[in-house]
This record gives sequence, C-alpha cells and structure tokens, in this order.
Amino acid sequence: MINKELSEEQNRGKTFPPVALWRRIARIVHAILLPGIPFLKINGESALRFDIPQLKLYFFGKTFWMDEFFIVLVATLFLTFLIVSVTIIFGRIWCGWLCPQTVISDLTVFFERSLRKGFLYRASAYGGVFLLSIFIGATLIWYFVSPYEFLHKLMAWELGKVIWGFWIVLTVIIFLDFTLVRRRFCATVCPYAKMQGMLFDNRTLIIAFDKRRQKECMDCKACVQVCPVGIDIRKSANIACINCAECLDKCNEIFKRKGKKGLINYFWGEPGVQKKELLRPNAIITGALTFLSLLLLLYLAGTLRKTDITIIPDYNFQPRLTSSNELVNSFIISIENRKETEERFQIKASGNLRVIPNQIDLKPGELKRTKVFLIGQVQEDRVLLTFTPSAISNPREKSITKEVTLIRP
Repeated sequence: MINKELSEEQNRGKTFPPVALWRRIARIVHAILLPGIPFLKINGESALRFDIPQLKLYFFGKTFWMDEFFIVLVATLFLTFLIVSVTIIFGRIWCGWLCPQTVISDLTVFFERSLRKGFLYRASAYGGVFLLSIFIGATLIWYFVSPYEFLHKLMAWELGKVIWGFWIVLTVIIFLDFTLVRRRFCATVCPYAKMQGMLFDNRTLIIAFDKRRQKECMDCKACVQVCPVGIDIRKSANIACINCAECLDKCNEIFKRKGKKGLINYFWGEPGVQKKELLRPNAIITGALTFLSLLLLLYLAGTLRKTDITIIPDYNFQPRLTSSNELVNSFIISIENRKETEERFQIKASGNLRVIPNQIDLKPGELKRTKVFLIGQVQEDRVLLTFTPSAISNPREKSITKEVTLIRP
C-alpha cells in the first residue's frame, strides 16, 4: 500500500513541462555563451581572456596584471567554496545542466544513434563530431588569443606554429573524447564526480526512484533505456548518475496516461527517509565561507590600484645649492599606467618645493621613467610627493602620495 505521506499531487493530476525542455534551453544558452564571450569587447578588449605574451587577465572590463594574480587565488577559493556549497545542497545540478562534457554529449547525440546504422551514416557522424571538435578547439584558444586576431591570422595563413600546434592537439583530444569516452568520463575520469560522494548527505537534492510506490512500477525498463549512462535508477543512487532527468521525463510520460505522476522525481535525500531541516551545519558553514570569500574578492577587486609608482634618487646628479640658497635634488620616477585609458598626473611636493616637470602623461599600459627635479628652500629632510590623476580617466580617483628623502650637499 502506498505510504500515506504521499500527497495527492504526487499521485495524480498535476503535470509539469518536461525537464528536458529546460535542459535544452540551458544547453542552447551554454552553446551561445561559450564561443560568444571571447567576441564580446569591453573597453576595447575581450570580455574574458588571458593574454599570455603580456601576462594580463581581462575580466569583464577589469584588467589584472601578473603581480595582481593573488586576486585569482581568492577567486579560486570563492569558486571552490561555491561548488562545495552548491553540491551539498543541490547535488549534481552542474553535471546535468551546465557541464561542457554533458552539454556537448547532448549536442552530439546523433553520434550515438549512428552506431546502430549504416557505414555512410556513421562516417557522416564521425565527420560531424570532427568539425565540432575543430570549432571547440578554436573556441578554447580564443580565451587566450583574441578571436578577431585569430580569424585574421587564419585567413592570412599566419597563425604560427604554437597556435597551430595547440589547435591540432585540442582538436584530437576533443574528438577522441566525444567518440570514445563521452558520458563514461563522468563516472570514470571526472574528479568532481568522485568528490561528490564525500559531499552528499541525506538531504542533498537528488533524482531518485520513489520506493514507497514500488508496487506501481510496471517494470517496463523505459527509465533504463533512456539513461545515457545505462544505470537502473530503481535499484539505488549511483555515482554515474549525472542528473539529466531523462528517466524522470520518461516515467512521467508513461504515468501521465494513467493520470498519475511518475515514480521518479527530484527529492531532498532518499524519498520516505526522515529528514531534518535543509539548512544543516555543513551547508551553513560552506555557505558562510562562500559569502566571506566573495566579500574579500569584491574588496580586493575594488581597491586594486591601477597605477604603480616607484621613486629612487638619481645618483648621476649631485645634490646642490643654487645662488639663491635653494636645494636641488633629482629623482627617477618610474610610473606605470595599468588602465585601458590615457592618464595624466600632476605632481606636487610639500614644503613649497617646485617639481620640474610637474606633469606626466601616460598611454594605456605604458611604463615611463622620468627624471624630476625638486627645487626650493626647505628645512625638512623628508618630503611628500603627491600624484593627482586628472579627469582623463576617472575624476573621482584618489591621489597617490609617496615619501622621498632629500640629500643635502
């Protein structure tokens, strides 16, 4: 007899759009975004690209130089905590909806069907996967080489040996993956799938067979036949399950004819097992760590200075006094503009000292070494130099102050 805990909604009447419909929408969005993001330009550069020759990361309008890559470490910590938190609560939602391995396997499902057909159809399927592998390999390169530059050099046959080599290797790996491995990758190779066994608990969202209604099962095995990894969800949870919900949709389709809801559904843990609240300690702790790491990431990203200034004495110039008893010192200012816009700095010194020259103009990404002279009558040995950015890039940007020590003759 069916457990009394089952509601009328579980048994009959209420139907929902197939999960496959929403997964198809997610797959289309994924297929557009992955190759599309490198073509998107913000401030004249790719929205997301790591420029290897210049050792710069372009991230949606922000530019991070190599010595600022500590922020990438913080971003990695944030993503790690986020993945752990999402896995604890929502299970393998990444695997079934967003993982590139799953998405591309779904896009190339024609290859699996071709294995049961004639030679010509199989050859066409292999050719289709190969062409898609070429495109995906190029897409991955576009996250390191601007696609505009890539396509221009490709048309001129000037890609170079390094890019050609990476493209060929990536194409071969992707082709072999989606002709030989495919969904077996999830159960045998993927480290994330292995990690999930340690993160799941009895309240994690899973797709499961409701054993409370086991007597209703007609043993049609439709759920097994549509499963892309070939498991029988009726037996128990399986690490190979990617939560694609194909079995859920198929079971609902069959039971819909009887006016009932299928035996397979999303559950917070095994159906029928007594569970406590969903907000348990492990979810709260990892959620808090995710939030704190996000705050730290936003703080660091917002406080990074895009101007690097170093001042050293000019040892080739001997400090001296003028006829009017003014002290003259010379310094070498190295200033780097890490912005994507031009910058102009006005330089002022404390103690009524004159600065010659008192203005430095910088192009985007330019590093300039400039000799400046400090001239004036001053009693103090320590002087503050203030670099005030003009309104060329950002009128609200704060000034930068550096201290230098005067040398007397």
